Amino acid sequence: MPKAEPAAFTPLLSHPSAELHASLSLRRSLKRRADSDGARMRRRRARSVGVALLGAMTLAGGVAAAQAQVGGSSPQAQAAASTTLRLGSAGPAVTALQRKLRVKADGAYGPKTRRAVRRLQRRRNMKADGIARPSVLRALGVDARVAARKPRVHPVLERIARCESGGNPRAVSGSGRYRGKYQFSFSTWQNMGGKGDPAKASEARQDQLAAKLFASSGRAPWPHCGARA
Repeated sequence: MPKAEPAAFTPLLSHPSAELHASLSLRRSLKRRADSDGARMRRRRARSVGVALLGAMTLAGGVAAAQAQVGGSSPQAQAAASTTLRLGSAGPAVTALQRKLRVKADGAYGPKTRRAVRRLQRRRNMKADGIARPSVLRALGVDARVAARKPRVHPVLERIARCESGGNPRAVSGSGRYRGKYQFSFSTWQNMGGKGDPAKASEARQDQLAAKLFASSGRAPWPHCGARA
C-alpha cells in the first residue's frame, strides 16, 4: 500500500484567524503603551505645576513677610501701624491718648506726651521707651483706630479748641461760666440747640454745635482765641 504523503505544514500566522488575533494583540499592546506614556506625561505635568505653585506661594509669602518687616501697605499692616503712636505722630488718636494722660491735648505727639507715656510705662512695669504701643493704649482704654475714624473738625476750630481748653471736652473755666472743649456759655450752647451742660455733652456734639456757631458767626464768639487761630 503506497505511503500517504504528509500534509503540507501551514504556518500558524498564515491562518486568517491567527492573523486577526495577532493584529488585535498588537493593537492592544500599542494602546497600552500609549496609555502608559500618556499617564507618565500627565504625572510629569502635574509635578511641574505643583512645583510652580509651591514656588509662587513661597515667593508670595516672602514678599508678605518683607512688607510686614518694612511696614508694608497691606490693610493688616496699616491697621497694626495705626495703633502705635510715637514721637512725631499726630491726629485724633494722639489727642485721645493725651486726654487720658492728662497732658495738653493738641494732637501732636511731642516730648511732653512721650514723658507722660514713659511715666505710665514705669508704673505698669513696661519698657519705658515713650512709645504708645497697643499694650499702652489698652491700659489707658484708648482705641486709636476708633479715634482715627472720628469726623474731621475744621482746622480753625481745632486751633480754637486747643487755645480755649487744651482740646479737653470736660474743661470748665475758673468762674464756671465757660464750659467744654470750646468754652461755651450756657446761653450760647442753648442758642445753638444744645441741652444741659456743654462740658457733659459728648465731644462729637460739642464739635457739631461749634461748627454750627462757626458757620454762622465765624471767629467772633471766641475773641481771644479766634484771633490767634
